[in-house]
Amino acid sequence: MGTRSRNGFKKESFILSVDVGTTSIRCHVYDKEANIRGSCSTKVVLLYPEVGYVEMDPEELWKGFIYVVKGAVQDAGIQMQQIEALGISTQRSTFTTWDRKTGVPFHNFITWQDLRAADLVKSWNSSCTLKTIQGVLKVLYFLSRQKRLLAGSLVVFSTQHVTFRLIWVLTHHKQVCQAMNEGNCCFGTIDSWLLFKLTKGYVHATDYSNASSTGIFDSYQMCWSGFLSSLVSLPLSIFPRVENTDHNFGSTDPSIFGVSIPIMSLMADQQAAMFGECCFEVGDVKITMGTGTFMDINTGSKPHTSVAGLYPLVGWKIGSEVVYLAEGNAADTGTAIKWAQEIELFSDIRETSAMAYSVSDSDGVCFVPSFSGLQAPLNDPKACASFMGLKPSTTKSHLVRAILESVAFRNKQLYDTMLKETHIPITKIRVDGGVSSNDFVVQLTSDLFGKKIGRLQRHEMSCLGAAFVAGLGVGFWRTREELKKLQKTGEVFLPQCAAKESGDGPSREYTPILQSWERALRRSMNWYNRP
Repeated sequence: MGTRSRNGFKKESFILSVDVGTTSIRCHVYDKEANIRGSCSTKVVLLYPEVGYVEMDPEELWKGFIYVVKGAVQDAGIQMQQIEALGISTQRSTFTTWDRKTGVPFHNFITWQDLRAADLVKSWNSSCTLKTIQGVLKVLYFLSRQKRLLAGSLVVFSTQHVTFRLIWVLTHHKQVCQAMNEGNCCFGTIDSWLLFKLTKGYVHATDYSNASSTGIFDSYQMCWSGFLSSLVSLPLSIFPRVENTDHNFGSTDPSIFGVSIPIMSLMADQQAAMFGECCFEVGDVKITMGTGTFMDINTGSKPHTSVAGLYPLVGWKIGSEVVYLAEGNAADTGTAIKWAQEIELFSDIRETSAMAYSVSDSDGVCFVPSFSGLQAPLNDPKACASFMGLKPSTTKSHLVRAILESVAFRNKQLYDTMLKETHIPITKIRVDGGVSSNDFVVQLTSDLFGKKIGRLQRHEMSCLGAAFVAGLGVGFWRTREELKKLQKTGEVFLPQCAAKESGDGPSREYTPILQSWERALRRSMNWYNRP
């Protein structure tokens, strides 16, 4: 497909994709071969008004979005009218509320890393109300064998989900409650708010991948959870309409970019990365190592019911097809590496792999990467980050190796939980995200898994995934098989150490080191009185 110029010749057309991450906003212009023809990025400024609070300014985010779109098109040397469709990938569970009439936010975005609702979450998780509900649902599951009831009986609330951060907002912002009572309040994650702004308030919607990541969505019934909303007194009227991932969400108002650009995909970032990696088959695994680590497995047409904290997500809904994922995450992967750089353990992040390889081991040092607590399977928001086993002989290289090992060790924890829970044979494993460029981390992960791991040439898969879905929606690309052929072959990491006789598992060399690290984890747990 192409746009026809005045002289009758077709101009080349392109797909535009924006990824709003935790630390940056990136925009890429993709051509038919999925090559990046133009790019632009800007930093996301996180605000920390109080201990445990993590926010973003909505207007600054909007300005950043406009800046990168215009910058990428300019960098590509093309015109806006050559853009055939726009895809948007966003970090999940970061939300704000705003005035439906004016579009003005009532407060800053409260991000997925924010811990202000930790005490509320703990209170609910230990409440008689929740325990009674869980008991009733267990009985109903025993009688009916409906997986949805089993899932409900296993629910444990988390600060990473929207639910209790939104309750906190309703408790502390009177103007939100007033607007809600007047029917004038909109709730939305970043994708919903951007869509509202891009269409000048015409569209208040989201897609299934973003909705399922909030913790307020019923992935079994494919709708906002009326039961949960009633339980915690959240009005369903404030939530956006939920559409297919490849829905035509409307077009950008021409006053913004000079032309109307069809918005053909909204996707949560990890689901978008899964699509960008072409993990279309059951058993395909994607590990994104960015600010946090997110490990996802394609579970097919049915949501996974977890007992250890893996979260059932809608990967995407395209047409009548619904693909589900099971996900585990570790919150502080890139955060730990960035912190190490800020305290000058190294100057250039590209040095870290060589530093780790320059020593034979970490000299007995263990690092616990829990600046934001520990997630599945331990689920402790009060855990602290720590170094243990420091000696006079410890060098910077030992510390860096301990940090990088901790990333791979958390990968191993998540992988073991995934294998134990899903019982799905792993078909392929791919890594992406900024930390995946570190050879030491990926090789050690491969050794610990006892599995081959692929790393494509591209690392920014969320942007590509949103572009793929938008492009398929307008016929820019025709089939998923075509998308697979567009993947740029990268490197393959094979296990280098002899695995246990039982098959998958850590090499004998790393078994005692992993056990020491797990002991350090346990000592770091329940450290803070308040998260």
